[in-house]
Amino acid sequence: MIPLSAQPNRATGWTDCRRRGPRPVRHRLTTLVLASFAILLPPTIESTSLHAESSASPNVIVILADDQGWGDLSLHGNPNLSTPRIDSLARDGAQLENFYVCAVCSPTRAEFLTGRYHTRMGVYSTSSGGERFDADERTIADLFDEAGYATAAYGKWHSGMQWPYHPNARGFEDYYGFCSGHWGNYFDPMLEHNGRIVQGNGFLPDDLTQRTIDFIGNHRDRPFFVYLALNTPHSPMQVPQAYWDRFADREIVPDPVAANAERQDDAHTRAALAMCENIDDNVGRLLDHLDETGQAEDTIIVYFSDNGPNGWRYNGGMRGRKGATTEGGLRSPCLIRYPNGIATGTKVQPICAAIDLLPTLSEFAGINWRAEQLPGKPVDGVSLVDRLTGAAVEASASSRLLFSYWRNRLTVRSERFRYHSDGRLFDIAEERGETTDLRDSHPSIAKRLDKQLTAWKASWPETGDEINRPFPIGHPEATWTQLPARDAEFRGTIERSNRFPNCTYLKNWTDTDSEITWDVDVLGSGSYEVQMYYACPSQELGSTVELSLGEQSILAKIERAVESPLIGAEEDRVPRQESYVRRWEPMTLGVIELTPGRAKLRLRAKKVVGAQVAEMRLLMFRRLE
Repeated sequence: MIPLSAQPNRATGWTDCRRRGPRPVRHRLTTLVLASFAILLPPTIESTSLHAESSASPNVIVILADDQGWGDLSLHGNPNLSTPRIDSLARDGAQLENFYVCAVCSPTRAEFLTGRYHTRMGVYSTSSGGERFDADERTIADLFDEAGYATAAYGKWHSGMQWPYHPNARGFEDYYGFCSGHWGNYFDPMLEHNGRIVQGNGFLPDDLTQRTIDFIGNHRDRPFFVYLALNTPHSPMQVPQAYWDRFADREIVPDPVAANAERQDDAHTRAALAMCENIDDNVGRLLDHLDETGQAEDTIIVYFSDNGPNGWRYNGGMRGRKGATTEGGLRSPCLIRYPNGIATGTKVQPICAAIDLLPTLSEFAGINWRAEQLPGKPVDGVSLVDRLTGAAVEASASSRLLFSYWRNRLTVRSERFRYHSDGRLFDIAEERGETTDLRDSHPSIAKRLDKQLTAWKASWPETGDEINRPFPIGHPEATWTQLPARDAEFRGTIERSNRFPNCTYLKNWTDTDSEITWDVDVLGSGSYEVQMYYACPSQELGSTVELSLGEQSILAKIERAVESPLIGAEEDRVPRQESYVRRWEPMTLGVIELTPGRAKLRLRAKKVVGAQVAEMRLLMFRRLE
């Protein structure tokens, strides 16, 4: 089947979805070479040369933790927890000492998946469509899929929910997890499997790890690429009792930075550390499975996190946490084990980033990622294979700069310094806490880095937070298309269950004047059954709802009670900020005919019985053929 790609248009927000023919020949592109500055620390690599003959097609497992800071590992000196299985990846492989990601979740995921800065591809927020990177970007999964690998993604996607943003449209054959940002319940939660709503099995990180193990076991005869995107230690702070018991009464050693220590919430910290130890046990399960099946030697395992810690806890004395563009918000652990390709105990000191993982893993797998670059979309990352294997490294690599942006804050990191767009300059080699501003003592360095930062920002496409992209439905290759409440607009009496939208529902739907709408772009034609996931107590039954799109409309009466109390509070170790959730159930609204074009999808009540119509979580479209 010839794939469809919806091409974003920076001027109008969206253009027609159109068929692509056979993939064009990709042209090698020359990336912008950025000048550096005079004062640099010499890069250091502690490594031996490649010690074994590596396979042309090694297996790859990428594990991404959610909100785990650099300091949330015993490897990095945290005295409050023990993470021996994660730490073993550094002992048996490589540790990237100065590895950087973004300040928050979805930008990091976009940069890992594409090898490109998120500012180049339409990512501007973490919800309501702003987390989606452009539909015409090429992903690491596309590369491995086309090279013959079995591909799977399990866990938090956070890069778009509908085709062509869905994981199955981005090169992953199998997907199980949730496409939003934060999720409201970690025990037997509502999830999806390749678009279809399913129920999870047990504690979510355990479930996702088991899915990974099962996928590996089912692909012994074919190289595999698995992206395991865990949901912890992101809030809500839920963890099984056995892990909580390890920390419930433990005295917590604070971070060496006084300001961080003063703001530390011990209950939140205990929960986060308990979640990190659960991650460690799940990493151990994966490692044990690889050993038991004889796949360990020829499997690359990458472990990193998507941003700084989600609380003021031990983080090696670095300034800032999640959301900050300082060292504490951007520096992430990154460990890579590959017994057939990387010597034990390798340490890579030069700066590197999430954008480097696509070229690095592709090169290890013998995939010519340079030739596969799309016209006008150069990969910003560089391959770290030479550094990881102890080969000679080009001298120009020592002048590299890494850039970051979030919420109007820009920063650039060199081997020695970090410069912020407000003019502050810090010698990171001397102190990670960023307390001594050197702009006056090193004015030439500050000026040069400011110039480079300005040039980098000028290289972005002309776009911003005002991107107006609708939510696509009816993609010909998608059987299931979900439209969640978080992506809806609403008016009248209707309210959102929480100000953080990702896992919210709509409530207080009390009259026929109120309505819920989605700005949609229909990408294909066909008949679609539509279901609404809802909750409604028995005393409220009988309301009639109408779903309309253009001249079409379907009516349905709510006749089945869904008695579903709020869940989550009983599992939370600390009070949450996000919405609690319910056990939602589907009802069929009817069948609607879709034709291509942009329109408003409207859901409203035609008749209200009782205090409110229902509480609404999502709409699901199922293509009928």
